[in-house]
Amino acid sequence: MKKILTLALALITLVPALKAQDENKATVDEAIKATTDAKSDLTKVAVDENKYWKLSGVVSMNASATGLWNWAAGGNNNATGIAGAILTLNYKKNRLAWSTILDTEYGLSYIEDTYYEWQKASDKLNLTTKLGYELAPKWYLTALASFRTQYTSGYTYATDHRDYISDWLAPSYTDVSIGIDWIPNDIVSLYLSPIAGRITTAVTDSAALRSSYLGADYGTIDPITNRWINEDDYKFEFGATFKAQAQYEPVKNLKLISTLSLFTPYTENFGNIDVDWDMAISYQFLKVLNVKLGTTLKYYDSVLIADKNGNNPHQRVQFKAVLGLGIGYSF
Repeated sequence: MKKILTLALALITLVPALKAQDENKATVDEAIKATTDAKSDLTKVAVDENKYWKLSGVVSMNASATGLWNWAAGGNNNATGIAGAILTLNYKKNRLAWSTILDTEYGLSYIEDTYYEWQKASDKLNLTTKLGYELAPKWYLTALASFRTQYTSGYTYATDHRDYISDWLAPSYTDVSIGIDWIPNDIVSLYLSPIAGRITTAVTDSAALRSSYLGADYGTIDPITNRWINEDDYKFEFGATFKAQAQYEPVKNLKLISTLSLFTPYTENFGNIDVDWDMAISYQFLKVLNVKLGTTLKYYDSVLIADKNGNNPHQRVQFKAVLGLGIGYSF
């Protein structure tokens, strides 16, 4: 009888303890499940957010060198290095689309035994951003802003002197507009705006540069007052603009990027079109090596360029091509 009472007492004590242990285990399991669900939700949110953003581009560093020793044909030892990047950041969610492109490049050349041994080889800073709202499939009401200039002073070089021809903000072009953007796919974008403003600057003490980039009235001396007719470093124009962007990868590691910008003012010069066209073809191989061909074509109605003899300043097509092999990465 005593054994039976002892066993019953033990059972009475053990049952609540086991029940409490089960309840604690259930609470722990619920906490673990809640934590796991929260982590899953955060991961899902992060994945959902990341799918709206897309970053792509090309980053490169190209260099070349020539060494001569008792070279009968003549020439100079020289080296050139150019660093550049074309980066595109796109955001697309529901009816909202935002795209930003940075196209920049800078390079120097060292030419031994010349009057100016260090010379600029390339210099470009272009930034464009546009924000659009989808009115219909592939058609967006878009606000666009762009800025173009260079980093440092530019010169033309003669045997024993150099001529100052450009600088930071001399010139620069800032465009702001509202228009319609057609985006049929991830490759092409075509934008047209009849409401576009352009601010052109020539922030410099050189009257010749102001006259060259802003127009004749910005660098002319009045014969009566002997003062500059226009001392402003900038001018504003209102007109229409068209922009086209394309980014295409026909085969793996081969990337083609092109941007075209056209602008014409609503003035007596309406129909005279300013042109900016940049194109880059890049191929990456062996994971770290990159070969890149970049071209730039410009034409500005207000920019007057003299001939090789420094005479007959006139509107002319400007063209530059840079072919480089070096370290690079495309993504």
